[in-house]
Amino acid sequence: MRDKPVLRTAAAVALAVSSACALAEAPFSFATTQGKLPKDVVPVQYTAHLKTDLAGNAFRGSQTVDIEVLKATSTIMLNADNMEIEGASLSGKGLAPLKLKPVLDREQQTLRFDLRQPLAPGKYQLALQFRGLINREARGMFYVNYKAKGVDKKLIATTMAPADARRVLPTWDEPAFRARFKLTVDVPAHFKAYSTTPVEHQEPIAGGMQRISFGNTPKMPSYLVVLVAGEMERLSGQQDGVDIGIVTTEGKLASAAFPLAATRDLLHYFNDYFGIPYPLPKLDQIAIPGGFNGAMENWGAVVYNEPTLLYDPQRSPEKVKKLTFNINAHEVAHQWFGNLVTMAWWDNLWLNEGFASWMAAKATQHFHPEWRPYLDGIAEREYVLNLDARKTTHPIQRPIDNEEQAAAAFDPITYHKGQAFLRMLEAYLGEEPFRKGIRAYMARHQYSNTTSADLWQALEKATGKPVEKLASDWTLQPGFPLIRVEQVCEDGKRKVTLSQEQFRLDEPALEKRLWAIPVQVGVVDGKAWTMLLSNPSKSFTQASCEGTLVVDPYSVGYFRVHYDPASFQALASQAPRLRDSTRLKLLTDTWAMVAAGHMQLDGYLNLVRKYRDEPRLAVWESILANLRTLDTLARGEPEQAKIRRFLIELAGPKFAQLGWDEKPGEAIEDAELRALLATAMARAGDPQATAQAKRRFAGYLKDPSSVSPAMIDFVTSIAGRYADQATYEALAARVASAATSEERNRFGKALVAAQDPALAERTMKALLSPETPPDLLPYLVGGVANEHLDKTWAFATANREALLNNMEALGRYGLFASIVGSSSNPAHAEMMEDYMRKNFGPDAVVEAERVGNGVRLRAAQKARLLPQVRAALQ
Repeated sequence: MRDKPVLRTAAAVALAVSSACALAEAPFSFATTQGKLPKDVVPVQYTAHLKTDLAGNAFRGSQTVDIEVLKATSTIMLNADNMEIEGASLSGKGLAPLKLKPVLDREQQTLRFDLRQPLAPGKYQLALQFRGLINREARGMFYVNYKAKGVDKKLIATTMAPADARRVLPTWDEPAFRARFKLTVDVPAHFKAYSTTPVEHQEPIAGGMQRISFGNTPKMPSYLVVLVAGEMERLSGQQDGVDIGIVTTEGKLASAAFPLAATRDLLHYFNDYFGIPYPLPKLDQIAIPGGFNGAMENWGAVVYNEPTLLYDPQRSPEKVKKLTFNINAHEVAHQWFGNLVTMAWWDNLWLNEGFASWMAAKATQHFHPEWRPYLDGIAEREYVLNLDARKTTHPIQRPIDNEEQAAAAFDPITYHKGQAFLRMLEAYLGEEPFRKGIRAYMARHQYSNTTSADLWQALEKATGKPVEKLASDWTLQPGFPLIRVEQVCEDGKRKVTLSQEQFRLDEPALEKRLWAIPVQVGVVDGKAWTMLLSNPSKSFTQASCEGTLVVDPYSVGYFRVHYDPASFQALASQAPRLRDSTRLKLLTDTWAMVAAGHMQLDGYLNLVRKYRDEPRLAVWESILANLRTLDTLARGEPEQAKIRRFLIELAGPKFAQLGWDEKPGEAIEDAELRALLATAMARAGDPQATAQAKRRFAGYLKDPSSVSPAMIDFVTSIAGRYADQATYEALAARVASAATSEERNRFGKALVAAQDPALAERTMKALLSPETPPDLLPYLVGGVANEHLDKTWAFATANREALLNNMEALGRYGLFASIVGSSSNPAHAEMMEDYMRKNFGPDAVVEAERVGNGVRLRAAQKARLLPQVRAALQ
């Protein structure tokens, strides 16, 4: 499911942090599941007909809902938002048809019918007529304007999660209300249309339109309802009896072959892993050219933003191939985790998203070990560890009271911490026992809903281990532990003491939290064994002092490790020959100790010097990211030149080994590493790297095939960073004429990186154009702000309403906060927080305080680390 901005309320954060134990829950029970809607009336079958008006960006609809009254009631309540109800009636056995008066509560997004007499338990039919809007932003039904061969085109699509099905159909729009949906739509005659099930009937109707009816769906929550219609093409194949299609706008099927092959592999893999075959007759993977970010796992018809699904082997870099496979794997995994079995309420969103992320990583490792996805996972985990080490974090599972909080739950803690915890849990329980528990969970709860308790029960039964206690520590508490490692050698035996405390970057934690931590312990080049650290400290003795002690050698733990000085030096001295996962974890944990003030910077830089001949892309990405953090902290300060010189001297020898030109038969990783190092050196001001980028960009303008896919992002990003007027014009022309979203995004990203203030002004003015896709606007604003913070802030505040009207509503609170997101000046935090308090509501203030916390954290790090830069890089 696509990521959405964080809009948490202060009350929700406080409750999440202070009452984790109260969140311990029972297995799923429909009657007690949270939500606004009463549980006395439930939908069984929706039969809906939508008539679209693309010229007017509107639709009219009618539907009959077969409902079941579970207990006598005088009220029928469901959800509706951003629509008008034009008629309603109720009928049923022994009941004369009743006309109903709709009562819309626009604030609560509910539709209520008050009955003169109580409705007895039984089955009835609720008929509704309504009209709504086809929105520019991706909420409910939306439209996308795009060009195909220079001609303006338009398509429509839907995205319903978490609570926007109510903008298309009046529904019981909460995940526990599962029902069947049978959809009929009227769309232009030249369109093709896609939904959960195959087309059942199609006929022309008046006015250049056609009527398309889809088959009935399984029982499913309303947020999985989907409709896409436009001038589309489909590349199809078969796998395990399922019709698989990659659907694109015209002229892009050459980029569909890889995702089709990937989807076939993934479907077969998940069929086998879960032990339950994919239950629908078809699976469409639909790429649309903009409109929303990421992908949405609608059952049977997943919708993607183009660059997250399509891969052109002639023009796309390898990293695009990796991205599309991983997101494809995530969304296909959702067909089981999320669709077949759905979380009961949004506080358990991680059961959908954490598991889909974990399964995607597992599948990627299975099919593409050459990408070393386990190393990418360690690097990705770093981002969420840094968020989770601040006072503004929250538990994986937290209270969700309303739609705004549900939208806010789609964040890195839910996705990536959930994924990291599951990897650690699987390593502790064992791969096969864990799988046995997952299969039992799926089999028992298919076509139904669950809470975390249902999963823990299944895993405990399969493994015989106390999963619920261990899991509760990690899902109901915010933050994570730091494990301190101390060892002594006495009488030829090694005595090791491990102790735990909460790791924080910003300020010490007030609570004395403990976790049940599965910890792998071993020696370099030896086997590791697992112990459970549940107390503040635990000691054990090894029979020999031989070998170098290493904790978490495979980097499966969601925690930091801080060795005593002698243990650290023993491990660091062997850095080049450590296994990949150990080598990367040693680097990331050492940087974290520096960032938290537990170590001096020279300890990290001395360690980094041992990695000059590092072969792994993910390890270099970690090193360069941390040096870039230092570079950002030193912006405008004398220390910046020292940091950049260190980077160039560190990366230069490895780059010289690789050379500027690709070699026949070289590893994919080497090609990616060449581009990564060249980009980093050019950003640091290396004259040769900058000159190469400019020369190659000039060649690209004459002949695009002169630049390989592996080097295209290096060439365009550095050309944009150091752009003059002519280069800027060339990039802007290619944004306008880009044939794919991938190319448009690449050239647009280069434009916003321009260091020239005059060019930045041009970019900002272009953001006000209705041609700017609403899903991209926040990223473009943030890109300009990275280089021109003060100018961007002045522009954004002066044009606030125009910008907000030109972007997705769910991202508006984060827009202004993100402008100062990379700053290390507390004055910027105060400026932004004051502005947000005056101009937005409490949800925006919480987001402002989260970003402000990050700014103040960087300010403290700047004050501490820049003097250390001077000492370490004399």
